Amino acid sequence: MKKDNMNPSQKMKESANDKGQMQMSHHDQMHAGKMTDMSMDHEHMHQQTDMASMQMSHHDMGHMAMNHSGMDMHMDHGNMDHGGGHMMHMGNLKQKFWVSLIVMIPVLLLAQFMGMNIHLGVIELPIVFPGSDWVVLVLSSFLFFYGGWPFLTGAKAELQQRQPAMMTLIAMGITVAYGYSLYAFLMNNFIAPNGMVMDFFWELATLIVIMLLGHWIEMNAVMAAGNAVEKLAALLPNQAHVVHGDHVMDMPLSEVQVGARLRVLAGEQMPADGQVVSGNSSVNESLVTGEAKAIRKAEGDQVIGGSVNGDGVIEIKVTGTGESGYLSQVMKLVQSAQANKSKAEGMADKVAGWLFYAALAVGLLAFFLWLPSGAAVAFERMVTVFIIACPHALGLAIPLVIARSTSIGATNGLLIRNRQALETVKRAQFILMDKTGTLTEGKFTVAKTIAFAGHDQTQVLSVMAALENHSEHPLATGIKAAAKQQALKLPDAQNVQVLKGIGLEGEIDGQRYTIVNARYLKDHHLAYDEAQADQLAGAGNSLAFLIQDDQVLGMVAEGDQLKPSSKSFVTALKQQGITPVMLTGDNHETAKKVADQLGITDFQAELKPEDKVAQVEAYQKRGVVMMVGDGVNDAPSLAQADIGVAIGAGTDVAIDTADVVLVHSDPADILNFLSLAKATNRKMVQNLWWGAGYNILAIPLAAGILAPVGFILSPAVGAAIMSLSTIVVALNAMTLHLKRA
Repeated sequence: MKKDNMNPSQKMKESANDKGQMQMSHHDQMHAGKMTDMSMDHEHMHQQTDMASMQMSHHDMGHMAMNHSGMDMHMDHGNMDHGGGHMMHMGNLKQKFWVSLIVMIPVLLLAQFMGMNIHLGVIELPIVFPGSDWVVLVLSSFLFFYGGWPFLTGAKAELQQRQPAMMTLIAMGITVAYGYSLYAFLMNNFIAPNGMVMDFFWELATLIVIMLLGHWIEMNAVMAAGNAVEKLAALLPNQAHVVHGDHVMDMPLSEVQVGARLRVLAGEQMPADGQVVSGNSSVNESLVTGEAKAIRKAEGDQVIGGSVNGDGVIEIKVTGTGESGYLSQVMKLVQSAQANKSKAEGMADKVAGWLFYAALAVGLLAFFLWLPSGAAVAFERMVTVFIIACPHALGLAIPLVIARSTSIGATNGLLIRNRQALETVKRAQFILMDKTGTLTEGKFTVAKTIAFAGHDQTQVLSVMAALENHSEHPLATGIKAAAKQQALKLPDAQNVQVLKGIGLEGEIDGQRYTIVNARYLKDHHLAYDEAQADQLAGAGNSLAFLIQDDQVLGMVAEGDQLKPSSKSFVTALKQQGITPVMLTGDNHETAKKVADQLGITDFQAELKPEDKVAQVEAYQKRGVVMMVGDGVNDAPSLAQADIGVAIGAGTDVAIDTADVVLVHSDPADILNFLSLAKATNRKMVQNLWWGAGYNILAIPLAAGILAPVGFILSPAVGAAIMSLSTIVVALNAMTLHLKRA
């Protein structure tokens, strides 16, 4: 099958060898239409999100896909971070386990267990017949090279990188067991046939099978943790109905290009991101955004690939294909989150390294201490120590929890780009938030238009609307809507330019006009009716002023509404001991009105983007800071904060600077993030104890510290304990769940 003819789901399951790179320029990354400070700073950056700029193919996502049917894969243990950073070729692990299990059975029947004969009723083990020891030798050799091959190759990779870890310990254990058993076979059959040297074939067989079983179970856990990516890819259909004039033909989704016109029938999934060009319908975006209610879409509205069409037939113009649309961004975020190392993983790696060297030292010490009891006993103790001390479970303790956590987050509208945020947030003391679009709806309506110096209100509104036609700022949207409602004929505005942190300016009929905020008027000592402006601002309105030649011609007051969840969100933050801080470019009176309504005592108003960065730095001197914003000019402060949280994922957000992205623009989702982070940290601590704690207890037992009281820990039991610890760690990670706020 050619890759070009694959649908996105098929491409995602393609080989990980074709892992592409996400080439986003700084300009592309900062491309967004909604201002982070959607209030009085009125910074008109009329840039819009370019979904196609992500340029991420589904081959990139193939790295995260795993072959469920055959499990024939290359498992990157470097991504699982247990210290070696090596690539272990697991082969067909499921098949290796079952074949090894079948071969193990006759070995158990024919080989001695720790040199003992076992009576099971009328059956006595081992079963002995002429040549039975040769059968055991052949089957055990097959097990060593077939079942043990993944561990041997893994050890080779670790040693080549000079980072011996778990694979080296397992390889050492089975190699010592097999080598000593060969020595015992030669001694018993050729060199000293009258003597009896105990072999380890029984232990070797059980060790390899138990290890394979443990790896198989943990690999299933890893695959389960990564299923969120596949579920996202499955949201896209395989076919699309492409409209060519009066004809409609079905085409593979992989062949659909940006600009194509598609027909979406009732009940079907949107094949790609697009704009409605014909028809109207209710669209359910819950699978994509988490928003449960149906949203009415009509001509000109945007739709997201993967959302479900409702009761009507609509036609869309593709703006982002399955390879460059919203879902691709989501999948890339999940991928990068699961590939990114955190400090806790670094700590786990260090613990694993310490355990390796401790095990090596204890194993060699046990060998020499037990050597007077015989070489076989000494080797047995050394092998048992090496198996018990294997830091496999420790190496998976943190990655499995993080993988599970990021998957849960993705399915609940929390895209965790930097997994370090999950650990840092537990120390958060301040949450700094933009006002408009974060705590408020960001949907402004003109409450009042006022003209000064004998000018006409209609003229003021029409001139401002003409300039605002070049902007997509929320304040601009409100002014344009008011002009449209009054059916005003707008003049033609030319040479319109953005004034950073101020507003914008342009020419109309040869005259230069500027839209500014109150701060600009105060800084330039321009006269205006301050009492009237303060009264409107005190009522919670945002103000924009129109000036010409340093004369204030008029002003527009626009009102915004608090988001329904904002007040309860602020209250919940306080209950958790976190101080909410509101930052806005709006005037002080409007900011105070909103802050009072929400119960926020710390707020800063009339801020430019650089002022917000300064505020973040100031609060960082007092503790760990989380910054919450929803657009372009919050990007510097999002990057500066210890944790940057972006509102409005996939549409108008500086994705590259945020550590966490909220899919639906609800600040209350931050509470869900805090809850998820708390549960994640709890699971990480538990897994670290399961992964390392058992080593602390088991290593002395493996060395034979309780031998004086008659307790000897065998290699087989040691392997079982190690595998049990791995299974417990995997299962414990999979029990992580989100308790929604």
